[in-house]
Amino acid sequence: MTDILENRTAETEALKAAEKTEGKKKKRSRKKKTLKRLFWLVIILLVLGVALWSVISKLQAEYRVTYDPYTATTGSISNSLSFTGSMQLVNSASYTASSDAKIREIYVAEGDSVKDGDKLIRLSNGQLVEAEFDGIVNTIDVEKGDEVKAGESLITVADFDHMKVSVRIGESNISEVTAGQNCRVTVSSAGATFDTVIDKIDYVSYTGNNVAYYTGTVLVDTTGTENIWPGMQATVTVPQEEAQNVTVLKMEALSTARDNTAYVYKENEDGEMEQVAVTVGVSNGNYVEIREGVAAGETVYKIAEKEEELTGLAGLFSGMFSSTQVNRNTNRNRNNQGGSWNSEFGGMPDMGNAPGRDYAPGGNGSNGGSRGN
Repeated sequence: MTDILENRTAETEALKAAEKTEGKKKKRSRKKKTLKRLFWLVIILLVLGVALWSVISKLQAEYRVTYDPYTATTGSISNSLSFTGSMQLVNSASYTASSDAKIREIYVAEGDSVKDGDKLIRLSNGQLVEAEFDGIVNTIDVEKGDEVKAGESLITVADFDHMKVSVRIGESNISEVTAGQNCRVTVSSAGATFDTVIDKIDYVSYTGNNVAYYTGTVLVDTTGTENIWPGMQATVTVPQEEAQNVTVLKMEALSTARDNTAYVYKENEDGEMEQVAVTVGVSNGNYVEIREGVAAGETVYKIAEKEEELTGLAGLFSGMFSSTQVNRNTNRNRNNQGGSWNSEFGGMPDMGNAPGRDYAPGGNGSNGGSRGN
């Protein structure tokens, strides 16, 4: 009996010891979990704190703005429509034998000028070939005494003093082009320009690339102009709006507001930039007429770039929470206004003395400066 009691006591003590050990293990496990949670909580709070500080710092960051200067001038400006085509003959005739015959007489030579009604060739069958219009003997295909068959080519006469250009006019421009409208024909390869009018427009359309096209014909008097031949490429320019002796400014000097109105920046007496609305007129895509808001000789500005300056931790952590900023090269010359005035009907004053692109108004006058707003 005593042995049994001793065994039970031993078992009880062993059980208690095991329970005590298990309890200690659970306490250690709970403690580890708690410490782990606290660790991650601290990390999360630290990250959130840094991010919040970065955002606040960014909101408080200053910006340095660089402006491009542009100087308004006085000049003439126009816009126009241009179409391309080729020089073509209006009058050309190739004469043939009416029946089998022999060439009795040839009255002209190649290159001779002939008038309407002049004799050209006489055949043994009584056929007399005469010029039907004023022109030049282009080719003679026979010689005196030759035997020819009916329909065989004898001579060709062409009028090189009166030619035409046929151009295709798209559906978006056809309402702006009419017969009788003034135009200019330029044959670049010959260095020749002719002022004329649109002779006619064929309103029966043909389609290409899902666009309706119409054919315009322009007659060109080339009398006295050398080396103008059929097939040469020609440009037909139809003037539209034109403004003479007005204030003009480069198109890129303008900024556009949300309501689609144009404005520029001007420097006030305090050296600060003010936004000024402008009224525009005729534009040719490169330059624009300024009707109100800017006077000739006045310098205006446009924002070239806005560079953010970060301070404190915002600068330290900006690479972690924002995209990388790459500052553009400030030594630019896009505002160099020297060069040609690209307009068919207007002259452009010299703009070769415009300041460099990165001149900062209100500064020391040196290129590459900037002003911070």
